[in-house]
Amino acid sequence: MPESAPRTGLLAAALVALGVTLAAGLAGGAYILGHQARQALGKQSITVKGLAEKPVTADQGSFSFTLNGSGATIADALANLRSQQPAVRDFIRVQGYSGPQIETGNETFEPVFRKDAEGRQLDEISHYRAHQPYRLTSRNVHQIATTEKALLNLQAGGLQLEAQPAQYLVSGLESIKMSLIGAATRNARARAEEFAKTGDTRVGSMVSAQQGAFYILPAQGESDAADDYGGAYDKSTIEKKARVVVTIVYTIGD
Repeated sequence: MPESAPRTGLLAAALVALGVTLAAGLAGGAYILGHQARQALGKQSITVKGLAEKPVTADQGSFSFTLNGSGATIADALANLRSQQPAVRDFIRVQGYSGPQIETGNETFEPVFRKDAEGRQLDEISHYRAHQPYRLTSRNVHQIATTEKALLNLQAGGLQLEAQPAQYLVSGLESIKMSLIGAATRNARARAEEFAKTGDTRVGSMVSAQQGAFYILPAQGESDAADDYGGAYDKSTIEKKARVVVTIVYTIGD
């Protein structure tokens, strides 16, 4: 008994010391977790999108069309095609195009096969068709628009022409985009502050920023091809609007 008493006393002392250490550790841990929680609450964030737009005008255009000819043989089809070429050349000259503004493609031909009463293609050749493509370009977009309308007169006169819609492009897209990013960022900040005002808090620093879609849209209306990821590029109108969307994360807190 005399020997076991000291051992019991030592064991009790060790347990008490362990308890004090654990208590201190728990208290310290609670303080750290509480501090971290307060820090986390002070660094809550809000994600907003910013938008900026401005009008832009196309400064270059192009118009493409194809001259066609037909005949019972390849030679006949090419002869028919070539008989119409002078009228097309005169048309291009009258419209004011010259030199590098005019791109004339190679002559090509293809067989056209007969079809049965149900529309199925047969192995028998009906006739041949010859083609020659043209492309006109100009920095004067109104010249392109006038040419597109004037081509109707050639078609009405019997020339076998197939036209594609004119395209109107805007140069300097990168500078346009950069000019809108600042405005879109300010718009995002204003939106974040409006949200914060409603929640009785304030907007802090910017955590991250990401440029989203870049759009070139018709001046009136929207493009069916527009989305928040890939953007859109309208080429059918002269007067357009450029749009940039950004996504920004801000910290919020008291």
